[in-house]
Amino acid sequence: MNAATATATAAVSTPTSAAPAPAVTPAERTGARTDEAAALIGDARERIDALDDRIIGLIQERMAVSAVIQEARISSGGRRVNLAREMEVLGRYRDALGKPGTALAMTMLELCRGRI
Repeated sequence: MNAATATATAAVSTPTSAAPAPAVTPAERTGARTDEAAALIGDARERIDALDDRIIGLIQERMAVSAVIQEARISSGGRRVNLAREMEVLGRYRDALGKPGTALAMTMLELCRGRI
């Protein structure tokens, strides 16, 4: 290896020290303009995360109950899906949450169908 190759190899293999990433303030992390607003947002986000965990758990429980219903319906000679019941569910969500409630209910029904 000649001197030029050795120098180039050393330059490539020598790690360079990267500057530490600047600390992100709570205000920057939340998009708030004050630390007080950032604290409020941080607390509210923690609550939302806890609510989401509960919602996910409830949907998983609903999926399990729906599977029991589907198994009973199929084993008795019925169909896997009861469209009249699904329309009731869609109406209930629409009445409570408006048009987006219908989309939410459709997604939930899709999750609960066909697991067996």
